[in-house]
Amino acid sequence: MNFEQYHIAEEIKKNLSQLGFKRPTDIQFKSIPSIMNGEDVLAIAQTGTGKTVAFAIPVINKIQNKKSSKRSTGIKCIIMVPTRELALQIGEVFTNLARGTKVKTFALYGGIEQDPQIKKLQKGIDILITTPGRMFDLIHQGYIILSNVETLVLDEADHMLDLGFIEDIKFVKKMLTRKHQTLFFSATINKKIQRLAYSQVKSSAIRIQISPDNPVAKNVSHFVMFVEMDDKRFFLKQFITDNPDTKIIVFVRTRVRAERVAKAMERVQISSFTIHGEKDQHERSDVMKKFKDSKFNILIATDVSARGIDIPDVSYVINYDLPEKPENYVHRVGRTGRGINKGTAITFCSTDEKERIHDIQRFLNKEIQEIKIGKKYYSSVINQPMEPVSLQALFDEEKLWQEKRRKTKRKKSK
Repeated sequence: MNFEQYHIAEEIKKNLSQLGFKRPTDIQFKSIPSIMNGEDVLAIAQTGTGKTVAFAIPVINKIQNKKSSKRSTGIKCIIMVPTRELALQIGEVFTNLARGTKVKTFALYGGIEQDPQIKKLQKGIDILITTPGRMFDLIHQGYIILSNVETLVLDEADHMLDLGFIEDIKFVKKMLTRKHQTLFFSATINKKIQRLAYSQVKSSAIRIQISPDNPVAKNVSHFVMFVEMDDKRFFLKQFITDNPDTKIIVFVRTRVRAERVAKAMERVQISSFTIHGEKDQHERSDVMKKFKDSKFNILIATDVSARGIDIPDVSYVINYDLPEKPENYVHRVGRTGRGINKGTAITFCSTDEKERIHDIQRFLNKEIQEIKIGKKYYSSVINQPMEPVSLQALFDEEKLWQEKRRKTKRKKSK
């Protein structure tokens, strides 16, 4: 089935076609009909599988079908997200899919002046994509009215609930005086968060889970290599040198680490930019735009961006530091291999981080393939000879071996 066969507005079909979307992904195929039927939905699917489009299409279509003109009669849908980057990303998706329709969308977040945002709200909008902080500020100031809201969406619901936003969500739901639909979307969810989520949807809610036994999308090949903390910069430099014209996101634990790694790369003539919570919103947005527009290829980021980067041509993710929480591994590696693209994620694990890699493997319910490094090669990288063996060659060799092993298994099973 392709999107042309869906009973949705022609303008949306045209936008999907122009954006290159022909057929729905698994999460879209399973979610869209239920949402269009007005059901509450709790959906879990890996990052990069098209969750945003899964709820954007039916939400925009519903409002488009009800409107007779472009004039807005109040906010009809609120989409709550945990980070500014995610608000911007989802806002862009909604803007692209609503182009040519009567539906007005707006992304609202903190870190910037609120006056232009208030003016936009006063002109009238149909769909509000927002972070909780700025939304509640403007609710209390009387600029956001929720009495016409018919749909509430929580994207990255696990993170929203984990951050303690459950009381905020309950508060919003109490203010929704109309009968409304609630949609929860996330890439990961644990039992505690699942209970909280179920408490906020109808007992008849549709529960959808795509590949529950494998949180990492099938388009992502991910590996671990054991590298001591002080040697990681040498291996990062080598990998970037091996892949000079590819987009790479390097994840670190803290903003201090981000700046430190960027300076280490600068000393070996490798240009990079950083993004983390200490930068103001304008600077963060500017960095993301430049990265998306390929003005630079190396982005060093903290977990504040792990859920808000949707750039289709990121070839590699490097976990320079292991994440504090196992589920953040899934969100990090999900920045590559998005949509139909293939991607590779590599984790540099030091001796002190071995317990964390074990926690991640328990969360994934499977081992992460190790790239073994010989002593001679390890020494050649950290001592930086003129022509070290390519680090990329190690990964290519491992991938080739894995592919041969899969083919052998398939032959044996026939």
